[in-house]
Amino acid sequence: MVNNGWGLAGFAKGRTPTPPNYIAALQFAKPSSDSFYVGVQSWSARKCDDKSCAFLLSSSGSGGRPEEEKDPVSMSRQFPNTTVGVIAGLSPLSTLGFLEKLVRWSSADDGGGGGGGGMSPPFIVSNDPVRLSNYERDRLNINPKNGRHGRLDPGPVVEKLRQQRLFLERSGARCIVMPCHISHSWFNDIAYGCSVPFLHAAHSVATELKASNLRPVQTGTNVCIGILGTQTIIDSGFYQSSLNSQGFEVMVPDKATMEHTVIPAMEAYHRKDIEGARNLLRIALQLLLVRAVSTVILASDHLCGLLPHHDPLCHKCIDPMDALVRSTIQWARSASTSSGEGC
Repeated sequence: MVNNGWGLAGFAKGRTPTPPNYIAALQFAKPSSDSFYVGVQSWSARKCDDKSCAFLLSSSGSGGRPEEEKDPVSMSRQFPNTTVGVIAGLSPLSTLGFLEKLVRWSSADDGGGGGGGGMSPPFIVSNDPVRLSNYERDRLNINPKNGRHGRLDPGPVVEKLRQQRLFLERSGARCIVMPCHISHSWFNDIAYGCSVPFLHAAHSVATELKASNLRPVQTGTNVCIGILGTQTIIDSGFYQSSLNSQGFEVMVPDKATMEHTVIPAMEAYHRKDIEGARNLLRIALQLLLVRAVSTVILASDHLCGLLPHHDPLCHKCIDPMDALVRSTIQWARSASTSSGEGC
């Protein structure tokens, strides 16, 4: 994701979705000024190379914030009832992947679960980067190194994410999503007082798993779901809570597994040792699966996508952000049906 103050560029590997009539309002922050609005945007697609395409949301104006759009309320009237607000949070790259899937899965039947035959819902993106030092990122356990150290007070980060949510509501979003694992640790604080539906990744994946009618590995027991992620994600407990509410048992790695496989896998990923990261992830998965786990939630951007699709273990894993994409598409289609608008 490229934030140059006047546009947003995203890269979708090897696919060029038909450009629908997008409406997008982007929020940027400049170091010496307040956040400002970029008005109604135009969507264009251009070929970059043989393997990727760039999709550019370009500004409709050449100056600052247009005079007629200074009032967020009047701006919100430009958006239909199917508009999705997206908080980039601490993971803009994850957000970019989320948007690419939202466009592709809702526009064509490619096996992603979007249903096909429709248009992607319009979306508003707030990409006001949360800048943290390496020390702060380690304390928040976003980086795997030093993940066992004490936690940093997340208050300032949570407040910034909450302001992004308010921006999206004022701008006309009728539903909010936050495709960022670590930000979900503070979901309740960020969502407090939200006036529109705020979809939760853990609720989405738990609901999907319940609907899939999984069978327990061992007769006479409940279905058990495993979770792999950073220690912060596991300690926050929001995946466990959502899964328990659907009747699942939950299995998380023990201390030895975290220290000798999960954290080293993430460290290998950061060193760009992809093969080493894959091998360590395979070990971590096997250690959960031998304990009668039916499927494993990969609650980390470092782990999702590591295994090749032909790897048998890949079919035992689920990316919760994929479930969030499908929940978003389902919400948009329901909103479209009730309002008579197309998406």
